[in-house]
Amino acid sequence: MAADYPDIDIAPFIDHALLTPTATPEQVEQWCEEAYRFNFAAVCLYPAYVKQAVELLHGKNPKVCTVIGFPAGATTSAVKLYEAQEAAENGATELDVVINLGWLKAGKTEEVHREIAEICEETGQTVKVILETNLLTDAEKKIAAEISMEAGASFLKTSTGWNGGATVADVRLLKELGKEKVGIKASGGIRTINQALDLIVAGATRLGTSRGIDLIRQRDNLEKGE
Repeated sequence: MAADYPDIDIAPFIDHALLTPTATPEQVEQWCEEAYRFNFAAVCLYPAYVKQAVELLHGKNPKVCTVIGFPAGATTSAVKLYEAQEAAENGATELDVVINLGWLKAGKTEEVHREIAEICEETGQTVKVILETNLLTDAEKKIAAEISMEAGASFLKTSTGWNGGATVADVRLLKELGKEKVGIKASGGIRTINQALDLIVAGATRLGTSRGIDLIRQRDNLEKGE
């Protein structure tokens, strides 16, 4: 429960996500302003809005994050690499890349590794590999995590949010698999301060959510005893 973790400031954990297909430039501006005002770790947007976000956040603390191969992960490796390179050239410093789940389930581990490694090597940016844990067995999660880390990923990310959200159990598992070598991003379905704090205590070092402002308000109300 949130009351058990009174000293955790959640703001620096939050990747302020705007990944609705109907996102507008006006909303991008709002999200960037909020990310700066609340001291969030990053703003996470579609690639089409990276340039705008970089201009808005120039010289400010929040990082600009974007998604690659989102949400299915099934575009070709060449397309993913180009998308990642273009995003990096436009100023994104964090890339949330959806793993190719079909390849993983078919045992094509070399192809999965190569795809992630190329993006890591060619962009030189922070890569968070989205494992979509809700669609994997624990054995597949272990394989996916090991491949991602060997390929150079900086974070293991639970979910896109399109096929279910983050769970405490999955965050604990990814933390165990990561052995403190990589960050853990919990994403999808984080709506309450209790969820957010439980995920952080379980090992999450980032929280991907579109409800960051609401979580901060919930936290403030708890501190006021409301």
